[in-house]
Amino acid sequence: MIVTGDIAEIRQIREKEMWSTWGLVPTMGYLHEGHLSLVRRANEENGFTAVTIFVNPTQFAPTEDLSSYPRNLERDLALLAAEGVDLVFTPTDATMYPPDFQTAVTVGAVSKPLEGASRPTHFQGVATVVAKLFNIMQPTRAYFGQKDAQQTVVLRQMVRDLNFNVEMIICPTVREADGLAMSSRNAYLTPEQRQAATVLYRALTAVQHAYTQGERDANRLRQIMTSTVAAEPLARLDYASAAHPLTLQELEQVESSVLFSLAVFFGKTRLIDNMLMV
Repeated sequence: MIVTGDIAEIRQIREKEMWSTWGLVPTMGYLHEGHLSLVRRANEENGFTAVTIFVNPTQFAPTEDLSSYPRNLERDLALLAAEGVDLVFTPTDATMYPPDFQTAVTVGAVSKPLEGASRPTHFQGVATVVAKLFNIMQPTRAYFGQKDAQQTVVLRQMVRDLNFNVEMIICPTVREADGLAMSSRNAYLTPEQRQAATVLYRALTAVQHAYTQGERDANRLRQIMTSTVAAEPLARLDYASAAHPLTLQELEQVESSVLFSLAVFFGKTRLIDNMLMV
């Protein structure tokens, strides 16, 4: 497994294997089973697999958890080596954003609601760094998790609009045994908060049940999620959404498919989850 933070070396490696298929798994490190499931899918579908580990500063607001974001590069590399990854890109902030850096990628309407409303600068940072990674790595396919549902919509829009020659592969959310979606930020939770955090999955399964029983009024569906979270004393709801899966606009009446999503605080830790009904 080659580990490098050098863009020129990445390009030399890619040039040697230019006729091979490459799967890319972009991460911010502190890997868990959700990340590794993406790696395994990439291994199955490509001749080579590359992973990036970069805690991207431009997607964090000044009040967010950039300095405390969990990091363990040695452990991450051991996990990736065990999975048979071919290449790991570990750039520094200065490599990705040199002192004279002036360019950003902004995606329009689909970046505005939900996470965009709560974290206004987030998706510009995400789109910019992923665009750079696509240009550096030149992957055949790129793998992302459904847990970050809006991110997948934003990045698919960027890929279409800017004509990136990459196939976007969206993989199912990987969950703990009690339903909590795997996330690096779960490490912030106290034992009591960790137990309370199952309320996200309970809210989603409650609204899924109502939907499968025929409820189509989006306001009532949102209220099911809201009331479920409100019943958990350690949880503070940021938003509960029943939106169109492609436009992410809130629905009044569900006609066909719907993306249920929510963001919830446990102390200072903010977790997200979603469920797509098609």
